[in-house]
Amino acid sequence: MVDGNTVRLRGHHLLCLLTYKGLGYSPEFVAGMTATAARLVAGARVEIVEGPDDICEPLCRSDEHPHCNEATVPERDRRALSLVSSLLDRPFNFGDRLAFDEELRARLRSAYRDGAFEAACALCEWQPLCRDIAADAYRGTLFRSARDPI
Repeated sequence: MVDGNTVRLRGHHLLCLLTYKGLGYSPEFVAGMTATAARLVAGARVEIVEGPDDICEPLCRSDEHPHCNEATVPERDRRALSLVSSLLDRPFNFGDRLAFDEELRARLRSAYRDGAFEAACALCEWQPLCRDIAADAYRGTLFRSARDPI
């Protein structure tokens, strides 16, 4: 973690958080993703990082064959950042910080539901589940505040 109010996120985790319902690769991954969603809802900012972030870095150190080292993961990061940059009409680079607030979450969720991030998610085994969650108006997701319209 960079500081107490900043969460380090790799590119594709910006999208994963949109549909996150408490499922994941392992109990440790789920704990990290759940904690990250809670910190962001509480107002933590995001710093875009290259490679393992606050969610997966502990797993990359402890797992024998960590998911974060798979060849498709950096490509998903690159695609996600490119598509988010296009949608928001501003470049995102490693080291950039942003507020992942309700407005941004709503904008990204709308675009996700409309298929704007298909290219970023095409290499991910969770894509069918995430599509279903988006189609169901993101019901039951954990990255939300009481004020979210869903």
